[in-house]
Amino acid sequence: MVDCATAALFFIALFLHGCSGAGSPLGSSQPPQLKYKASGKAPEILALYEGWFGLPNHISVGYSSHDSAVIHKQIREAKSMGISAFVVDWYGDREPFIDQSYALVQKIAAKEHFRVAMVYEETNQEDGATDEAIADFTMFRDTYLAPHAPGHEAYLTYQGRPVIFIFPRGGYTDWDKVRAVLNSWNPAPLLINENLPGKYADDFDGFYAWINPGPKGWAADGSNWGNQYLTDFYRTMLAKYPDKIIVAGAWAGFNDGKASWSLNRHIAVRCGQTFQDTFHFWQKYLPAGEPIPFVLLETWNDYEEGSAIEPGIPSCGDVRPDQSLKDQARESKPPPTN
Repeated sequence: MVDCATAALFFIALFLHGCSGAGSPLGSSQPPQLKYKASGKAPEILALYEGWFGLPNHISVGYSSHDSAVIHKQIREAKSMGISAFVVDWYGDREPFIDQSYALVQKIAAKEHFRVAMVYEETNQEDGATDEAIADFTMFRDTYLAPHAPGHEAYLTYQGRPVIFIFPRGGYTDWDKVRAVLNSWNPAPLLINENLPGKYADDFDGFYAWINPGPKGWAADGSNWGNQYLTDFYRTMLAKYPDKIIVAGAWAGFNDGKASWSLNRHIAVRCGQTFQDTFHFWQKYLPAGEPIPFVLLETWNDYEEGSAIEPGIPSCGDVRPDQSLKDQARESKPPPTN
């Protein structure tokens, strides 16, 4: 890993902009008002975190996800950049190693005055998917959200409710049934699903944008970085779902060449321009003066798919060493339309 100062330097180099607002994104003099907004003047900055390093079926990155000293260092680096929480992949008892990683991150986050959230990896098996999801969520509540759970105070909440992200896979889960069970929790969690709402839109409280090259697909040179995808996501959310939580997605690049499941997919880093553009893209289409609750950085440390921001982002521009990511989210203008 690079040292904290070096990593932070890469980040802050990307965001020297003047103040600006999105104005009227849909051409209307009075665009729809968002129901859910940031608690402060800017969105909270979250980062997707992988806890599988040390497993033999994943590449070696020089550290184990079970090394407490590494987790302490990662959290301190993230905090120095203005990141407030890691959103940690979790598979229930299907992946015991990753479950232990999550437990460590939550306990250490509490000690470091940091936050943690879970992103639930849905099973891709058709048989029993709904029952498995219900059992997994119940296990998570009892193990990590209960008052006796180590580090439970570090769990990310919004308006007093725990925030749980969903990474859909097989599409076999009956979310109507899962939601009915989760509504019995006190408090009931907020469920944030990937991409635009679909069949079970009413069961989710919000949606997040995820790494996507857009409708033109993956370009060999990585030039399709997601402009049209993000345009469609934010426009649709504002026009049709202003009553849902909107979570912006930001990525620096993508290259799954090191993954055992590689499909030779690429999004070019473009000297840091991809991260700069995606980080600010929500400001082009959402109402000025109404910052959304969260921006999700994708990812902190997925080295297998080439989206890791942990080691920093190559930049060809000037460096602004006095501005954190939170400042940049508040005091910036969106990227140009073209």
